[in-house]
Order: sequence, then C-alpha cells, then structure tokens
Amino acid sequence: MGVMPKLKAMSVLSDASHSSKMNLGATIRINKFGVGIIMATVVMVIMMYRYGHSSSLTRKSSMVSLKNLLSAAIDSAQRGGKIVYDIRETADLHVKSKGKTKEGANDPVTDGDIKSHLTMFYSLKKIFPEVEIISEELDSSNLESSSVPPAAQYNYEVNSVITDDIIVPVKDVKVWIDPLDATQEYTENLREYVTTMVCVALKGHAVIGVIHKPFINFTAWGWAGKGISPKLHVSGTQGGPKDDIPQIIVSRSHAGDVKDKVKAAFGDKTEVIPAGGAGYKSLAVIEGDVDAYIHVTMIKKWDICAGNAILNAVNGNMTTLDGLPIDYSSREEYTNEGGVLATLYNYKYYLPKLQNLRSKSLH
Repeated sequence: MGVMPKLKAMSVLSDASHSSKMNLGATIRINKFGVGIIMATVVMVIMMYRYGHSSSLTRKSSMVSLKNLLSAAIDSAQRGGKIVYDIRETADLHVKSKGKTKEGANDPVTDGDIKSHLTMFYSLKKIFPEVEIISEELDSSNLESSSVPPAAQYNYEVNSVITDDIIVPVKDVKVWIDPLDATQEYTENLREYVTTMVCVALKGHAVIGVIHKPFINFTAWGWAGKGISPKLHVSGTQGGPKDDIPQIIVSRSHAGDVKDKVKAAFGDKTEVIPAGGAGYKSLAVIEGDVDAYIHVTMIKKWDICAGNAILNAVNGNMTTLDGLPIDYSSREEYTNEGGVLATLYNYKYYLPKLQNLRSKSLH
C-alpha cells in the first residue's frame, strides 16, 4: 500500500474514533440528563409520600378510637392495681401528707399512689400521646417512665360485648385517672375500699368508666350507650327504699356534716353507711347494696368520673345536689363544689328532698 492510501486509512480511522468519542460523550450527557430526571422524580415522589403520609398520619392521630381507649383504660387500671397491691404487702408505704382537706382530715399520699400513677399515666400516654390525661398525682416530671410499656388496645371481654366502635376527635377527649382511691383507708389496711380508676369524658360528659378493686382482682367497666362488663352485677330492684328506710352511703373520711343533712332530708330512721372511696361507693349503688350515694362537700372529679360514667352506662344518675350534670371538660376545674347525688333508681325521689334541704339552709 502506498503512503496516500495509508494516510487516508488513518484519517478514516481517526474520524471514526473522533465520531465514536462524540457519540459516547453525547450518550453520557444524555444518560446523565436522564439519570438527573429520574433522581429528581424519585425525590419528588419521596417528598410527596413523606409529607402526604405525615399529613395523613396527623389527620389520623387527631382522631381516637373509644373502643381502643376503653381496652387500654382497663389494662391501665389493672396494672396500677397490681402495684397498689404489691406495695401494700410491703412493710412501709412511705406515707406523706398533702395537707388537710376542707373538713380538716389528713390527705395522705403513699408509694402506692405515686407508682400506680407512673404506670397508669404513661401506659396510656405512650399509646395515646395526643390525649389529655388528668391524674390526681400531678407531678410526673421526676418519675422514670421508660420502663412503662404502653397499655394494651385489645381486650377480649370488651370485644365480646361491643362489636362496633366510635372514632372521635382527640380535642373532645379528656381522660381522668385516680391511681389510688381511698388512700386514707389504704394506710389503715382497709383494703376493701381501695380502687384504681380511669374515666373517659367526651365533650365534658363521662362516657367510659373503669373501676378496679385490686385486692379482690375485680374490674367493673361501662361505656354509656354501648355496654358494660359481664362481671358487673347491676341491681334489678327498682322499688323504693327497703322498708321505706333509705340506705345512704356517705364518705367515711371526708364526711363533713353529711349525716345530719341526710337525716334532716330523709328522716331520723335513715340508715347512713360510712365508707371509704368514691369508686367503692359508686359500685355499692350500682350493685344494689345501698339506695343512694350522697356527698355534701367539695370532691375531686377524678374521684367520681369513673363511677359517673358507669352509672350513665346502666341508666343511673350522678349529679350535683342541685341536679346539675358534672362537667369533666377542664383540667383547671378539677373540683366539684356542688356535692354528689348518685342513684341507680328513684333519682326523682331523692333529688327534691335534697334541694328542699339546701334551699332551707340558704335562708
């Protein structure tokens, strides 16, 4: 081959090589551009999913299942009760005083109150973080909560009674807990009066109540309009007071002048039965052991909310002594100043007599 053909051949090869490099560069640029588009699309999809999913979760978490909340409330009350039981079995309750009540009685607090509060409060808070929970023992900031597992949202007994559910806005819900009701009696080892309680209020109305008796391992619960615990014995006696002599249960340790007022309203023959714990007294009404529960002085709402809810579930009544419903919508308004009248039957028999008495006392 001559020199010219060789040069032409080399030129052709050089042109081919140059063309190949240009095509490769274009391909690389196109690929980079394509990859950039794909990556941008992926990022957009991830962002849309993340923020859309987050928004969806926010919308979902702004609602709460009352059925799940009832199941969790039962678990919470029972776990608090186990702690109350175990501490009572120890030699020292570490009793302290929160001061004096308006009636001049000592207002004690024990390790049972504090540790039950820790378990009940955080077991509910971990599963329902947006729900406002109001507890008798308010100071939880110094308590170790990491070891508290979340409350169970499934309960076989609840599912056997209630087949449907109600989903409500979180903002409408308040949960009131009493980690140890009847602390005074607890310190005196009067175990039958002691309960742990959880109540769910919806727009201020007591709708779900759980009362657990830890020393006999008995739990009563009720959801107004939905059902009650199969283990709860509801009195079937709908007549008037036995032998026309009312049996009225009143506070043992925060009585005030309730005995005198009850006898003035219903007669000297009225049987006045002192007992500890608002939860115990509410169940005594529901189960037919007494005709009515009356309290004439201030009482905290975590003491009465669960009993109020269960009475609502069994078509009973709990109101102030003036017949007004008790509002559970505010943490700040945690005291009920209007007294308590609780009945399963014959509410209209008791209310006017108490109103007449209150009317006379104002003049």
